[in-house]
Amino acid sequence: MTVRGLAPLTGTRMDPGHFHFDERTEFDASLVADVLRGRRFGVIFRDVIPVATQKELCAKFWASPALKRRTGEPSYYVGSYHWNKPIGTYLAESAEVAGDVMDVLDVADSPWHLFQDELARELAGRGASLRLAEMDGAQACPALIRAWNKEGAYSLEPHEDEAQCRDPRQAGFEVQRVPDFEVCAVNMCVEHEEGGRLVLWNIRPDDDSRRRLGIEHTGFSYPAELLDGFEEFRVDIRPGDVYIFNGRHVHAVDATRGNRTAVSFLMGFADARTVVTWT
Repeated sequence: MTVRGLAPLTGTRMDPGHFHFDERTEFDASLVADVLRGRRFGVIFRDVIPVATQKELCAKFWASPALKRRTGEPSYYVGSYHWNKPIGTYLAESAEVAGDVMDVLDVADSPWHLFQDELARELAGRGASLRLAEMDGAQACPALIRAWNKEGAYSLEPHEDEAQCRDPRQAGFEVQRVPDFEVCAVNMCVEHEEGGRLVLWNIRPDDDSRRRLGIEHTGFSYPAELLDGFEEFRVDIRPGDVYIFNGRHVHAVDATRGNRTAVSFLMGFADARTVVTWT
C-alpha cells in the first residue's frame, strides 16, 4: 500500500521457512559459515560470553581514551564506521583507532578472538580464509564497540547493510564485492539492561526502493509504515549472547532502557575463497 505518498517497498522476500533464527547454547562456527553462505538467515548463541568477560570488556570500553560520542544519536563508540564516508577517511580513522579497539578486546575469554579463531578454522577446512577488508595495503577497523540508550519506537531505525557497500566514494574497497554473496552482521552483547530487541522484516529492498527513498548508498532509514504487511519477528537479546544474521534484510533495534553495549562488525565473502570483515 502507498504511505504518505510513498510507493510500496519492493525487493526480495525469503521463503518463510528460511526466515528465522536458529538458537544454540554453545558456539558453533559451522552455523556461522552457513549464514555467510546464505544457507541460514541467522543464528544466536545464548550466554556464551562469561560474566567476568562482559564486565571487564565493558569497563575497558568506558575507560578507553578513544571513546567518542556519535553525532546525531545517543550512542558512544570505540572504533570507526565506514558508513556514509569516503574510503580514505574510513581507512585513516581505522588505522588511528585500531590499537585502542584491540586493547578493549584484549580480555580473558575474549568473544572477538574466539569468534575469529573458530571461524577462521572452520573456513580453512572449506578452503577459504578470514581477514580484515583491505585497500592499497590499508585495513578496515577490526571491530566497533558501541553503546546506546534511546527510547521511542526504535533505538536504531529500520535499515539494511547492503546499500552502504555500494557507496561510490568507496570505489575499489573490497566490501563492494560482498553484495555478490551475502552481507552479514555480527554482534556480541556485553551489556544489556532492558528492551532493545532485534527486529527483522522479511524484505531485502531493491535499488528502485532505495532510489525512491533517497537512501541508495546508505540503506538508512526505511519508514516503518512501509514495512507493514511484511513478515516480522523480534529476538530478545541478553548479555552474553553472540548473534549473526543476513544484514541485507531490513532490521532495527527497538527501544532500550539503559545501556545496550555490543562488539559489532560486518562480514561477507569478497570472492569464493575470501571472507572479509569491516565496521
